[in-house]
Amino acid sequence: MKDIDDTKAPLLEHLIELRRRLLWSLAVLVALFFSCLYFAKTIFAFLVQPLLAAGQGKVIYTDIFEAFFVEVKVALFAALMIGFPFFATQMWKFVAPGLYAKEKKALLPFLLLTPVFFLSGAAFAYYVAMPWALHFLLSFEGEVGGVQQEALPGVGNYLNFCTRFLFGFGVAFLLPILLMILERAGLVTRDQLVKSRRYAIVASAAVSAVLTPPDAVSMLLLMIPLYALYELAILAIRITHWRRSRKEAAAAATADSDAGNNEGPEAPPGGGRVGGSEPI
Repeated sequence: MKDIDDTKAPLLEHLIELRRRLLWSLAVLVALFFSCLYFAKTIFAFLVQPLLAAGQGKVIYTDIFEAFFVEVKVALFAALMIGFPFFATQMWKFVAPGLYAKEKKALLPFLLLTPVFFLSGAAFAYYVAMPWALHFLLSFEGEVGGVQQEALPGVGNYLNFCTRFLFGFGVAFLLPILLMILERAGLVTRDQLVKSRRYAIVASAAVSAVLTPPDAVSMLLLMIPLYALYELAILAIRITHWRRSRKEAAAAATADSDAGNNEGPEAPPGGGRVGGSEPI
């Protein structure tokens, strides 16, 4: 069995293959988009449930085209989320022929775990982070100096808020996979990750400030899980090293045992002749 493909395809063939993968991905995206556009109202009804649970039962639109474009954005957002595993598979099929068998075996589990971690991050954002953030942001309603202050979120504004949370948390939850790939590739080591904890805290705060709305609650809701995922990556790398060392030790013990069994019996006295060393 060949460890890597022996074919040396010219650059033009690689470009043709890349174009073919991109066209397939684009075709799937378009098909998913029009399918999701038919269910855009249902999808948006699902997305507004955290807002409804926070006590806000009304959204408005002031631009005459805003409601229509919101449905288009909802359909595109849903198409990207649903089609993500297919797009990742197409990327893998383009890259995999240039990898050694050992590299494929090392990267394939991470590729399979990527949708799981991304969806876990999006689910955490939808069920935990968004309700807390909305309760905090809507708590400013009330009378201020004799004037009634009321929140009337626009449909476009809320959709941007929602997609930033879902994509931000989904991408942030991919951090353990990214760190484990970098460690497996030899670009970073476990000791370097352990020594860089203080920098990881600062980086988590910076990423949270970029991916979430500009309020402290939303930032903390992403910063804390993000740093926890950093520690989870270190723990996963440590477990991987421990399992690898156990396998190597077991393989070494098996090799020593096989070598001991292959040794022949000691020659009997007299050079192996029956009757000792005296002449017959």
